[in-house]
Amino acid sequence: MNLNISGHHLEVTPAIREYVMNKLARVLRHFDHVIDVNVVLSVEKLMQKADITMHVTGKDLHCEAEDENLYAAIDALADKLDRQLLKYKDKVQQTRVPEPVKKQYVASDL
Repeated sequence: MNLNISGHHLEVTPAIREYVMNKLARVLRHFDHVIDVNVVLSVEKLMQKADITMHVTGKDLHCEAEDENLYAAIDALADKLDRQLLKYKDKVQQTRVPEPVKKQYVASDL
């Protein structure tokens, strides 16, 4: 997995980088077929914004979160991404593994 964390009008400190990596580790426990992750942290006037684009097999997932506090925006972003990833994982599992058809026998068939 390639992880790219960048800042727009913001310097990404080691503490922020570590916080983002810890939050993504929680999300990645659910799904391990992640190819690339791009995180952009930015400051716009009084609002802190966090964007993420995650490339998984077959799809790109994108989330955005804004808050007055950067750490709160990262928390909201991780929650949104977690929900999207679980939804995608369920969708993939349902289409790939069809349930076997159970044949029911009637007394006249025996």
